[in-house]
Amino acid sequence: MNSVRNVLAIAGKELRSYFASPMGYILIGLFVALFGMFFYVYLTMFAENSQRMAMGGGNVNVNEQMIRGVFHNAAIVILFIMPMVTMRTYAEEKRSGTIELLLTSPITDMQIILGKFVGAMGLFAAMLLASSIDIALLFRLGNPELKPVLTGYLGLLLMGGCFLSVGMLISSMTKNQIVAGMMTFAVFLVLWIVNWFGESLGPSGRSIVDYLSITEHLDDFTKGIIDTKHLVYYVSFITFGLFLTAKSVDSERWRG
Repeated sequence: MNSVRNVLAIAGKELRSYFASPMGYILIGLFVALFGMFFYVYLTMFAENSQRMAMGGGNVNVNEQMIRGVFHNAAIVILFIMPMVTMRTYAEEKRSGTIELLLTSPITDMQIILGKFVGAMGLFAAMLLASSIDIALLFRLGNPELKPVLTGYLGLLLMGGCFLSVGMLISSMTKNQIVAGMMTFAVFLVLWIVNWFGESLGPSGRSIVDYLSITEHLDDFTKGIIDTKHLVYYVSFITFGLFLTAKSVDSERWRG
């Protein structure tokens, strides 16, 4: 119980720190604005397609034709925003000198890491929750399926968790927030485009890089499908990222 309280205490501290400055509000506002932009674009396209299909006696599926596209583009927004969330998690502690206080406290490294991770996930969850206002309008004006919406948000949440675990690892390696942010974005980008090189690797090589690609695992979630292999990938990715962060922080303790 003490370990859970320690994790939650650090998570609360981290979450409050995001909103102690305009940073938290700016990140949420930026995410909601970009999400709303993509929502408007896809809504306009959906309305035009609906009119054309209605004239021809057909119909369109709002989940397939609109919501899936919005979620996939929201993932692109996450790619750019997450480095700004994670770059300060450890780099700022090192710059300000408070990292020594953390490392000499009775709290374990893993409790600190989990607390920071939960706090950052709380901020990210707030972004997703704020963006759901746009999606909620569809339920008032139309009749979309609820399951693909819920699983789509679950997929985005898990993808964001993967990005956070990588970003925390990189932030633990430097005291410069800008360097941490740029390195994090570079790694995110590699994870994003790795499957582009699958065509030249043959069937077996393509299957490997497709599995490594962080975006390939999102698509089924946007269709309303929760596949165990995708859950295993995301959870394993997060766990491995936090494990490497623990190793990085432990090496910092020995250097200190």
